Amino acid sequence: MADLTKPELRLIHPTWKGAAPAGVDALFTLRSGGVSSGPWGDASGIMGLNVAPHTGDNATCVRMNREMVAQLVPTDPVWLNQVHSTRVVTLKAGEALTDNEADAAVTKDANVVCTVMVADCMPVLFTNEKGTAVGAAHAGWRGLNEGVLEATIDALKALDPEGGEILAWVGPHIGMDDFEVGDDLIDAFLEKDADLANEKYFRRDPVTGKAYCSLVAIAVKRLRAAGLGSAKIFTSGQSTAADKEQFYSYRRDGEKSGRHAAMIWIKG
Repeated sequence: MADLTKPELRLIHPTWKGAAPAGVDALFTLRSGGVSSGPWGDASGIMGLNVAPHTGDNATCVRMNREMVAQLVPTDPVWLNQVHSTRVVTLKAGEALTDNEADAAVTKDANVVCTVMVADCMPVLFTNEKGTAVGAAHAGWRGLNEGVLEATIDALKALDPEGGEILAWVGPHIGMDDFEVGDDLIDAFLEKDADLANEKYFRRDPVTGKAYCSLVAIAVKRLRAAGLGSAKIFTSGQSTAADKEQFYSYRRDGEKSGRHAAMIWIKG
């Protein structure tokens, strides 16, 4: 496995605060250090590490970026075709994934790299206490509302019912101050959980009337309801839209925004 601290690629490693098992590794890529340029580049428009082929970026650049990211992990990442669903796929060592249309992946096999791509949506990485099962979920507002996090937790528990409590890390995503939403989105959440009618989750500016949503606050509420204790939930506290130097942002930059990779695996 390549050195995860190689200087040409700046990365974020989940801060589990010592709670994650030693046999689990994870990382989140930033926007710099690759070969993409223009809107898919870094903040200056060069050397971007966009890993998504569906954003209009040059296909060769995306392939090279993915190859660079693959050098950081023990085996080639398993890339999903994300469609804002609640579908979770189970990955197995040595088996190709024939249907990758899903928004979360879990595995109990060593060196299998569960991967999701994000810009403003939440990447949520999971492990059980024993480190016998891990997973990654792509949680935009639709998937979050429909239950992709709960589906991923259920899939992890099915892999090892005796694996202990589940831990979750919510990576960089669009922050509340940058995520202006319409009443239709608010209504969609309130239809499923009326308790979200609270400024902790949705805040309305008294002057402009504009409404803003905290995805992470909703995610933490959902994770707690799914049985995770507060000491088992960790967040990066970073907003993609607010930090152009480090992050791509679909809301900030539009259709041509690049994507980051959030990855987790069991060390072999």
